[in-house]
Parts: sequence; C-alpha cells; structure tokens
Amino acid sequence: MSILFINGGEKNGNTNRMGHELIGKHPYKQIDLADTKVYDYGQVFAREDDDQFGEVLEAVQAADTIIMGSPVYWHNLSGMLRNLLDRFYGPVPEGSLTGKRLFFVFQGAAPSADMLRWGEYTMSRFAGLYGMAYEGMASTTSEARKLGERL
Repeated sequence: MSILFINGGEKNGNTNRMGHELIGKHPYKQIDLADTKVYDYGQVFAREDDDQFGEVLEAVQAADTIIMGSPVYWHNLSGMLRNLLDRFYGPVPEGSLTGKRLFFVFQGAAPSADMLRWGEYTMSRFAGLYGMAYEGMASTTSEARKLGERL
C-alpha cells in the first residue's frame, strides 16, 4: 500500500502534525502545497512548464491511499487545497481514480459544526466524482489516530 499525504497547510503547522498522527508509522510520501506551484484553474503563463500540477497528479495516480489535509481558513478549506481540487476538473476524467481511498484531515482553532460539515461534504463529493472511496474526516488529534486505524 502506498500513501500520499497532501498538506494544504503550513509546512510544520497543525494540519501537518495531524496528518502524521493519522499516518502513524506507515511509510508515505508528502507534498506540501505551500512549496508547490499549482496555478489557479484557467491561469496560463508564458512559462507553463513551472506549473507543478502534473507532478501532483502523477503522485495521486501512483498512490493507493491519499490523505488530504487543510486548516480551516475563512470558514472553509485553505486556498491551496481548494485550488488543487479545482485543477482536477477537466484534465482528470470522472471515475479515473477508482480503487483509491481518500482520508481528510481538517482542523482549526474553533471550527463550527457547519464549517466541518461543508469541508467534509466537499471532500466526499470530490472523492465520489473521481471514483475514490471516501474513508472519512478527522478534525482532532484523537480522531486522526482513530481514523488512522483504518489504514
């Protein structure tokens, strides 16, 4: 089983720590979106070759299990993670990630029930669109550990 952790928060922040709690001692590959150039959907620059969406997509396609993490920013997913999800639309055919599992880490200082519900809704819909099995969301360290038991 290969695991990919896509961190949509600060490189050494709480989302990163919670993702590692979920992963436990399993081997994994990590992509920190803060260090990755993924342009906005529809954005085209003179130098298209420095957009790293293709590299992220290749890593997703190579993994059996994907863990995506985001802090709660402005009541929703971080812009980095939202942007990545947007970029899937078009170049990634519906159902093309069938057989993969998706876990979600979504944490913040005091997220409301609505914020958590909408974050989970977005990720479960994303998983369903591309054929992945949505395994659930963790919003606390203890939830991350418990969800990690399913890896």
